[in-house]
Amino acid sequence: MKLKGKVAIVTGASRGLGKAIALGFAREGASVVIAARSEVENDKFGGSIYKTAEEIKALGQAALPLKCDVTDETSVNEMVEKTKKEFGGIDILVNNAGVTFYAPVIETPLKRWELVLKVNIIGAFLCCRAVIPLMVKRGRGSIINISSLAANDRHESVTIPTGVAYGVSKAGLERFTFGLASELGKDNIAVNAIKPVRVVSTEGTRYWMAEADKSEWQSPDKMVSCAVFLAQQDAHGVTGAVASDDELFAWHGLKI
Repeated sequence: MKLKGKVAIVTGASRGLGKAIALGFAREGASVVIAARSEVENDKFGGSIYKTAEEIKALGQAALPLKCDVTDETSVNEMVEKTKKEFGGIDILVNNAGVTFYAPVIETPLKRWELVLKVNIIGAFLCCRAVIPLMVKRGRGSIINISSLAANDRHESVTIPTGVAYGVSKAGLERFTFGLASELGKDNIAVNAIKPVRVVSTEGTRYWMAEADKSEWQSPDKMVSCAVFLAQQDAHGVTGAVASDDELFAWHGLKI
């Protein structure tokens, strides 16, 4: 098992890609903290922190479901403190929690613009800041940020119409990634970002794009393989990378 004995936090892991990554880590031997707001299954998307935890425990691995609002400093700090109390430390953080707003800029209320940036950038900042001291104490660590092609696309997103606020937030997340990697190299902590080239088929994308042609969509498996690979890194390995799943597969010979 590639992550045996490791402790991982995955935000937004009640459903979708975050849940797939959490399960993928568990299959590789990690104890996983499912940090999200969903305590009850959603009528539209399903999923909850407890449902994900149950599936991880069914694999024979430890799971800790924790309600967490990544935009709230107190909530994040409490989540990290509970993780430390339960597992003794933290080796891996996946900043997967994210939101978007499907509207032109002229139709985007300020509160919606602020919410997208708060969840997608400030949330990642707060989670990183909270876990870094524990990773430093461990002598190594891996932080993985989930980005999107929307960060760089100059036209309507080639993957899914996400709105400008989402693209701006993901561009900021990518700059945060290599900036933080530079800061944490001396502490042997890797910081990387990955993004899918094709639309990942999840509960959310299937709901919001119910009428779309799904023939080119992909399962979460490729992104999970990338996340497992990056979770094994420290500053002596791959760090500061902002790459697509296709690129990581080509550069490092990854397989599903």
